[in-house]
Amino acid sequence: MGKDSIQLKSQTILDKMSDTSHEQLIFCSDHVLGLKAIISIHNTVLGPAMGGTRMWNYTSEEAAIQDALRLSRGMTFKNSIAGLNIGGGKAVIIGDAKKIKGEKLMRRFGKFVNGLGGQYWTAEDVNMTMQDMEYIRMETPYVAGLPEKMGGSGDPSPITAYGVFCGMKACAKVVYGTDTLAGKKILVQGLGNVGSYLIELLVKERALILVSDIFEDKIKRITERFKVTVVAADEVYRADIDIYAPCALGATINSQTIPKMKCKIIAGGANNQLEDEALHAKMLQDQGILYGPDFLINSGGIINVYFEQQGNYHRSKVLEKAEDIYKMTTDVINFASVNNITTHQSALNIAAKRIEDFSRLKSPTFK
Repeated sequence: MGKDSIQLKSQTILDKMSDTSHEQLIFCSDHVLGLKAIISIHNTVLGPAMGGTRMWNYTSEEAAIQDALRLSRGMTFKNSIAGLNIGGGKAVIIGDAKKIKGEKLMRRFGKFVNGLGGQYWTAEDVNMTMQDMEYIRMETPYVAGLPEKMGGSGDPSPITAYGVFCGMKACAKVVYGTDTLAGKKILVQGLGNVGSYLIELLVKERALILVSDIFEDKIKRITERFKVTVVAADEVYRADIDIYAPCALGATINSQTIPKMKCKIIAGGANNQLEDEALHAKMLQDQGILYGPDFLINSGGIINVYFEQQGNYHRSKVLEKAEDIYKMTTDVINFASVNNITTHQSALNIAAKRIEDFSRLKSPTFK
């Protein structure tokens, strides 16, 4: 989700948790293995918290805390608007994955997850793999996104990409009067798993694809497979395109980039795309850019692991559920238009109402 005015230096952590209605923030440390992790549980009204673990070499512990809080809050609304009976949580591990990640570290982290007794279920996120989930599973049952050989659902990235694709088509229907993406110039920023699978879908749709990434090896892998145009990282926001699909890290939509944008639609797989939720959603609206709320259209991955966690995984059912993202995106856009609010606020309102309705069912005295 967006920046949400998080100012850890001027507030205590408990103050910030109270302001954003977080339930728990758990700090995990093993100085021998070099493990430093944070598990953030935002809301469990709909069910146990669920959200992936990401590993990142954060510049500070404050930055890691901020990311954990924002991401877990985002999962609450993502899981709600996707119609899943799980709450919002997220975990971050501080450090360079290429240097310190391994079986011992993952299993130690798994013990911390297990200590929460099922209040938090983890899965893959940035710089984590199915192999890491296998290691974590050695210490706790509260993990999803396991390999198919272990009875899991496998890599969730294709389903995430498919959901983004469905959301993108719904946006195109509103803007262009048709949901076909053939001939549309679409820039995919970030060529990791989700971005790569999204490109596959766009190629089949006969879109004109532009790509950008800060890592040359990822660009090379894509250009060897597909006919695409490479855009330099510092030229992304000036590109003459129809649709911008951010699929890397968040906050690329901000006060510096929005005035440069020429696109008509933003629909991508990244989390926390808006640096400041309210401000930048409104700036996009004022500039005539239709925003597909990130936590809605990138919910395919959590849908995938949710079915695994529930013990009734069938690929066809997961794809059917992911296709609902098209209709929900359409409903969000219509609700925003009728109520004269941004699409981001529209999605938040719909997700929050479902949580509130469940609260009332569980507690008649809820106010």
